Amino acid sequence: MHGPGYAPPPPKRPSTGVLVVLRVIFVAVPILSIGFLAWVATLRAAIVTRRAVDWWVFAASVVALGISFAFLSTDHTDDFSTPNGNIGMSILLLNAVACAGYFLYADIRHFSRLGRPYAGQPPMTPGYGYPQASSPFTAATVPSTPRPPYTPPPMPHTP
Repeated sequence: MHGPGYAPPPPKRPSTGVLVVLRVIFVAVPILSIGFLAWVATLRAAIVTRRAVDWWVFAASVVALGISFAFLSTDHTDDFSTPNGNIGMSILLLNAVACAGYFLYADIRHFSRLGRPYAGQPPMTPGYGYPQASSPFTAATVPSTPRPPYTPPPMPHTP
């Protein structure tokens, strides 16, 4: 008598223009900040997709930022010219590129799934007793000829 109720409507896919603008912004932030704000792109991916792997990638980007800060803090030159400064800057820049690339991968994958109706569900097939789609080949791969539609025989004319 009392069922689970109606299912919530699936989330709507934003317009393509909005997605492009957001992707440009969230890729530009890590690159233009020289990696200091690389975690912003992975945080956006984790919030939008709500997948555990995206939260782990976000945590890894924050850890990489902390490691690069540790290396940079031990370099006491103005231009980070010691080996520790070079390693810290390399980690920072690689983290920026990796976070921007992963954000694009996760965002495009997520919104392409939303574009398809009922993503993740198998396609509906007709059940028993319903006409099946005709195939040009049978199980033995012998070509079959299409059948004309059924027409009832003509009724005899009685005077």
